[in-house]
Amino acid sequence: MLDNFLEHLQETHHDFRIDTAPLTGILGYSVFGFGDREGWPTEEEGFCSQGKDVDKWLAKLTAKKRAYPLGIGDVKSDAQDRLKEWRLGVQDILLDVCAGKGLGEGVAGSGDAVESDEEDIDDDEVESETAQPTKPKKTKAKSSLDDVEDLGKMVKSEIDPDEPMEVDFTTYKKPVKAAAPAAPKEMVPKSSPTYSSLTKQGYTIVGSHSGVKICRWTKSALRGRGSCYKFSFYGIRSHLCMETTPSLSCSNKCVFCWRHGTNPVGTTWRWVVDPPEKIFEGVKEGHYKKIKMMRGVPGVRAERFAEAMRIRHCALSLVGEPIFYPHINEFMAMLHKEHISSFLVCNAQHPAQLATLKQVTQLYVSIDASNKESLRKVDRPLNRDFWERFCACLDILREKRFQHRTVFRLTLVKGFNMADEIAGYADLVERGLPCFVEIKGVTYCGTATSAAAGLTMQNVPFYAEVQEFVEALNQELNSRGLEYGIAAEHAHSCCVLLASTRFRKQVDGEWKWCTLIDYDRFFQLLESGEDFKPEDYMGEPTPEWALWGNGGFNPEDERVYRKGKNKVKAVEEAPKPIVEI
Repeated sequence: MLDNFLEHLQETHHDFRIDTAPLTGILGYSVFGFGDREGWPTEEEGFCSQGKDVDKWLAKLTAKKRAYPLGIGDVKSDAQDRLKEWRLGVQDILLDVCAGKGLGEGVAGSGDAVESDEEDIDDDEVESETAQPTKPKKTKAKSSLDDVEDLGKMVKSEIDPDEPMEVDFTTYKKPVKAAAPAAPKEMVPKSSPTYSSLTKQGYTIVGSHSGVKICRWTKSALRGRGSCYKFSFYGIRSHLCMETTPSLSCSNKCVFCWRHGTNPVGTTWRWVVDPPEKIFEGVKEGHYKKIKMMRGVPGVRAERFAEAMRIRHCALSLVGEPIFYPHINEFMAMLHKEHISSFLVCNAQHPAQLATLKQVTQLYVSIDASNKESLRKVDRPLNRDFWERFCACLDILREKRFQHRTVFRLTLVKGFNMADEIAGYADLVERGLPCFVEIKGVTYCGTATSAAAGLTMQNVPFYAEVQEFVEALNQELNSRGLEYGIAAEHAHSCCVLLASTRFRKQVDGEWKWCTLIDYDRFFQLLESGEDFKPEDYMGEPTPEWALWGNGGFNPEDERVYRKGKNKVKAVEEAPKPIVEI
């Protein structure tokens, strides 16, 4: 009977005599599928395939009015628990509908249904790709938003050197009184072009200088398509992670930054300061709102959607410089009070703030070059003493290595900071002695800012080049007697982890890497008020699939290839349209 129902849904969709979406009149729908993992161990092999098919065809027939994500359960294990989670979620939706709130509206940048690689595929689309000529794309006008530092060049270029310069020779009888200092302004006021630009990019601006945005890996994890490198290396599932920053301002203008050149920059804090309580509540509200808008996206799993409504981790690495915020310690304490772990990333330009930083779960410093000239070229810092600040931060990190899990973050940009710099990077590692060294190939964003800095796709290293770089750096460190080794990798992120041998332990007589974090233990130690070391909250051994040489993709998730494999498969399986003779 179910097969007949599925066949009917397919035929209805492909019948040219019927409207494309004949069920658009309904308010919404949701599907729960039961399956048996003994017969079908994974979803790729067919577990709950009929439930997924019903969900897919109903999305087409209702014009994507999915009210709540697809739920699936194993009849021999977790079906009752998964069904309860799904039922409670649907119940919340019905309560909203009864209260007149409807199904809600999408939030720009937080995951639209067009991300699906299955529901938007039709035979007609494939034919039209070859039949219709490609229309030339309209070039967008260049953004009028520039950094203040760049405006000086424009002004100089507009001055005619042949014209006489106006000079005021007036003598005043009374000395001119200095104007009273102006009150501090908001960093990103709602009326500013910067606010409009950031919200258009998908950011939620909190207060006057903070922001939150849903990560693309969060969307991927909600759909069972894999988490980011933090899950492979440290056990953090991406759908439980919030990416935010308490400061949209930064003191660098890195060539690979994804800020689109719109964020404010500065070397000192000169803006209104929002209280940490306002920021904390605001970023949580913004994150949960974006998660809720994912409930209608094709492929979102009901159990992961329910889990995502409890933030477990906070990555303070969105944009800007989080440590720049004057009340960063208070903000971190609020995270930890609710048992939300913290990964704080700084750009090694604020040694005073770094020295006074209190406990974090993991502390990052961006190491974007191995020498002064390369750092000037890659990070384009605003501080004149940027190299001295950089080195001071490494010295502070060395002192904190027995208090925090410290990490060097190397972003490799071909043509900028890779060639002949292995020895220089080894010098920096020897100086700071971090617990971990993350080496990642740059991700090209394609912004006008990147192009102006001379960054193109040619500067993005292949993963094989990143691997070669890591092996060379590891060999150099070992030749100096530094005890590091290649622990894990996440090929999809083009990222590899070097770890100190402090994070190895014997398990069943065999030495194994233990890069994961025991988060419950971390909060126990933190709440005890006693001093503790990074080894005290070291987690279980790193999973086999995440170790060096195994790729780092979780086998429990579904691997999706976006270069036509799934699209061709879906088109081949689609039935031919009915034709009257």
